Amino acid sequence: MNAAARDTAANVRDADAAPLPRVRAQARYVRTTPMKARRIVNLIRGRAAADAISVCRFSPQAAAEVVGKVLASAVANAENNHGLNPDTLLVDAAWVDEGPTLRRIRPRAQGRAFRINKRTCHITIELVSVETADVDTKRRARGGAAKGRTR
Repeated sequence: MNAAARDTAANVRDADAAPLPRVRAQARYVRTTPMKARRIVNLIRGRAAADAISVCRFSPQAAAEVVGKVLASAVANAENNHGLNPDTLLVDAAWVDEGPTLRRIRPRAQGRAFRINKRTCHITIELVSVETADVDTKRRARGGAAKGRTR
């Protein structure tokens, strides 16, 4: 994860403002490879929570379903535990760590055995609550199209 992605909240808010409330959700021992899960996590990092949910919903990768569940859990945590508005949530940090590897044996010819590594991962998503104007500013700075503009 690069420094710009980690410091998204610092770029959005003023230096003298109070720290933004952070909400975290985590799924551990997910039975998908970390590399496949990182493909989806890299797509949603820095987006508004509603945009990130639709990215997960319409991605064809199987890992998108699990990442979408973690993201929905983070939004529910923000709404129910911290009383935050879901429309002002931004995916501030998201990362995938490697979990334990399940080692299996595949029988081969002449008494040999090849190893199969069934990898697992831990998916963590952190949300931060910002004003809607700040989310639109962040989207324009990232290069996304402004509303109403097609060219």
